[in-house]
Amino acid sequence: MCMMNDNNIEKTQRTVRPQMLQREIELPQEEQPMQMQQQQQQAAGKACPYCGAINDPEAMFCAQCGQPINKMACPHCGAEMDPDADFCEVCHHYIRKDICSYCGARLSGNEAYCPECGSPRGGIVCPTCHSLNDFAFCKKCGTALTEEARMLVKELQHNPDYQELVEIVQDFSKLENALPYNSERDILREQTNNKLRERVLTLLAKDEGVENPIIPKPETKRMTKEELEEQKAVKIKMLSAILDKLAVPASPSPAKARNYAMASKPVGVRLAWVCNYKHAMHSSPCGCAKPQMGGKWVVLGKNSNAEIKDDK
Repeated sequence: MCMMNDNNIEKTQRTVRPQMLQREIELPQEEQPMQMQQQQQQAAGKACPYCGAINDPEAMFCAQCGQPINKMACPHCGAEMDPDADFCEVCHHYIRKDICSYCGARLSGNEAYCPECGSPRGGIVCPTCHSLNDFAFCKKCGTALTEEARMLVKELQHNPDYQELVEIVQDFSKLENALPYNSERDILREQTNNKLRERVLTLLAKDEGVENPIIPKPETKRMTKEELEEQKAVKIKMLSAILDKLAVPASPSPAKARNYAMASKPVGVRLAWVCNYKHAMHSSPCGCAKPQMGGKWVVLGKNSNAEIKDDK
């Protein structure tokens, strides 16, 4: 009797174990490990490195956030770049052979000169600082190098916001070059000189028969260091507000975006270009890989130690 029970138990175990094994194999998909699900998703498409969305295997840009999924290598230095970038921020080379860097026109890739603007493919030497440039404005001194660039500068000169910007820059430049009082002695010396001036002019006027001459007081723009810094801070605030108005919006053409930014740059104050691509600080949009995303000029001032990304 006991032997039959043992045989039955053994038979039952042989029958049950394969069924249990089959149940483990046929577990629902939601109970599979998370790693296996991720592997299946990656096999079906590409994950966006910015937002994590799964895209088609052939997609170059994320359908969810619009950021580039694949990277490409710079043909000059091999640095990793976004597929819609036209300039390498590592080796400072323009890389697009199918788009004119000066005007944004389409090219077949073999022209020596752009059929749209006539600019040479090998670069333009700036007549002012003699540097070689791939863009319509000189990256060093800002000189307009093409006819389109010069026309854009003239057009902006009629813009009221740009006219106000130029006036504020001139005032700020004067403050930057102003010589403040260094001590009380400087103030007393100037007061003594003014009194001496008034006495001399009074004597000269009396010699000419003027009994009670009116001597105008000299206009002085000297001030203390505190007063000077306060006025400069006011001008910088005004400059920043105008530069925000003239900020470069997003544009489908990198060349158009660069040209507008360079044309709107005022002379007489130290500025930097902050791009919307990486929010990096450049000496100009000529050093940005994707100026078509927009950006703006910011005031650095004479003694700023802010780091500019593309300064060598």
